[in-house]
Amino acid sequence: MSFRTTTIKYIKDVLRLRTINEVIATELREAHLRKLEAETAAEYANAAIRYNEQRIARLTARLMEHTEEGDYT
Repeated sequence: MSFRTTTIKYIKDVLRLRTINEVIATELREAHLRKLEAETAAEYANAAIRYNEQRIARLTARLMEHTEEGDYT
C-alpha cells in the first residue's frame, strides 16, 4: 500500500462510527486499567499506613524510655 492509501484508510477508520461492541470493549479495557491503578494506589496507601503505625509504636516506646511522663515534653 502506498502512503496515500494508508493515510486515507486511517482517516476513514478514525472518522467512522464505532459499533456498540467496539464502544463496550473500549470502556471495558479502560475500566480494567482504572481498577488496576486503584489497586496499586490502595496497596501503596496500606503500606504507608503500616509503616507509620510501626514508626509511631517505635517512637512512642523510645520516648517512654527517655522521659518520665512518656509524652512529648
